[in-house]
Amino acid sequence: MRPDLARIRRRLRTACTQAGVLADDRGRLVLAVTLLAEPALTAGETVDVATAASDRRLAVTVQLEHAVSQGSRDALPLLPERGDGRTLTWHLAGGRPTAPAAADDDRATREEMLALVARADTLANEQRDLKHELAETNSGVLAMYVELEQRDEQLRRAHAAIFRELEDALRPRPPVVPGLELAVHYSPTDQDSPTGGDLYDWFVLPGGQVHVTLVDAVGHGVTSTRHALTVTHAIRTLALEGHPFPDLIAHASHTLAAIEPGLMATVLLARVDPATGRTRFANGGHPEPVLVEAGEPARLLPAPVPGRGVGFPDPGSRELVEVVLAEGDTVLLYTDGLVESRKDIDEGQARLLTLAGAHRTWPVAGLPRELVTRMHDVVLHADDTVVLALRRTPAPPEA
Repeated sequence: MRPDLARIRRRLRTACTQAGVLADDRGRLVLAVTLLAEPALTAGETVDVATAASDRRLAVTVQLEHAVSQGSRDALPLLPERGDGRTLTWHLAGGRPTAPAAADDDRATREEMLALVARADTLANEQRDLKHELAETNSGVLAMYVELEQRDEQLRRAHAAIFRELEDALRPRPPVVPGLELAVHYSPTDQDSPTGGDLYDWFVLPGGQVHVTLVDAVGHGVTSTRHALTVTHAIRTLALEGHPFPDLIAHASHTLAAIEPGLMATVLLARVDPATGRTRFANGGHPEPVLVEAGEPARLLPAPVPGRGVGFPDPGSRELVEVVLAEGDTVLLYTDGLVESRKDIDEGQARLLTLAGAHRTWPVAGLPRELVTRMHDVVLHADDTVVLALRRTPAPPEA
């Protein structure tokens, strides 16, 4: 993100916090201003932002060098007041000062997007109930029904903008690591919504090892997304603090027990050394990863005792599974939606091993999507699905 755009977003969040603007309204404001300011800043233009708070109201004014069309303004997730198109103004209701937004832009965006999705779900439920009531009334409410349809269309446009940013916030891009190729594909149960309980995280530790977390939270919708996000953040924090790899699942479960007493999630962790290929797995009740080696049938990597996930009794991985990846070897990590589409996990894992072996030389970038497409040729049980692929590659020559 451009530094000047990041400053604008921080300024808006600070003003909203001081004025007591709720997180969902703050998120719509930040997203609307971002959609206007980003192309202008990229084109080298100046964007001026002014804020003023009084009598539990916050006024925000954005000054652009070029006018924004009415159609573009109407497509924003928070509509500004009518004006000349160069000076756009919003007035938001405030209250008592709210808790400060997270200092990190990604975390602040996640907070706002989750609040927006929760609000959008509430509005959608309210509108669905209202539609039902209107359908049972006489033609005298036809005008109201037409207005409702217009509001529905505005809500769908707002949903689309929110979901695009929510996807980026919840699903990080693969890190660039010499000696490793990484790729991911996510397939939601509902194609109109990116939220669900299947989330992942991957990052490079200070020592150069790559850490991967794959989580499948129990439940559905926004609550399961929040639970999965909480688990990935907890494990990332513990890993970066240097806690032992075998203890991460149990430590995260004990840490979160008081914060989220109802949280339950299966967890699979991988720790890869790109220089040596040494790879360790810790499994908390999650489907076993798949190893694809040159000249060998693809196989599952089950732990002798797989352990239990976060929020379950006696959580943690009893033992670790360790392999050494040779150049060209591939590891697949996935959630159960990949192998349960036909309601038979054993049959699904057998098909996955056959497909993984047949696609051992498939480019990593497209491998997760290809596997999901082929595994979901018949769907008797729809579920969110995440597939991660890691392949060891030749190390780059030393300079």
